This record gives sequence, C-alpha cells and structure tokens, in this order.
Amino acid sequence: MAQEQQSLNFEEAMNQLEVIVSQLERGDVPLEQAIDLFQKGMQLSQLCSQKLSQVERKIEMIVEADGEIGKKPFSSLAEESDTLG
Repeated sequence: MAQEQQSLNFEEAMNQLEVIVSQLERGDVPLEQAIDLFQKGMQLSQLCSQKLSQVERKIEMIVEADGEIGKKPFSSLAEESDTLG
C-alpha cells in the first residue's frame, strides 16, 4: 500500500483523504475499519505534506528588483507578503 500511495499525485492523494474524512465524519464506520481508515488518512496526509514541501523547495518566483530580473525563493516571497498583510 505504501508503494501504491507514493505513486499518487497530490490531487489524487487529497481526493482519497477527503473521502476518508467524510467516511469517518459520518460515524457509521465500524471501529476496526475506522482505525484502518485513520491510519491510511495519516499516511496520505504525510504524503501530501511531503509533496508540498518538495514543490515549495522547487518553486522560485521571478521578481523585478532594482530594474533587474532575478530569482527569489518562494518562501522568502511568502514571508514578505505575511509581513505586509
């Protein structure tokens, strides 16, 4: 199952996670199945988090600074917008 989850893209993992959350929120799932669903949901959550971290490290925003085009890491740009807002 871990191998199968690693091959999921972010959107597929999020969709599966949403289905699991819906099932658990209904409250009509037997305890044993709820535990299995919770465990799978946690694995999917970790996978999504890892994929987001990978993308965040790769993204660089191109910004214009002092009349020159330069690259700036995405996280730095996000921190600047947090301080502005």
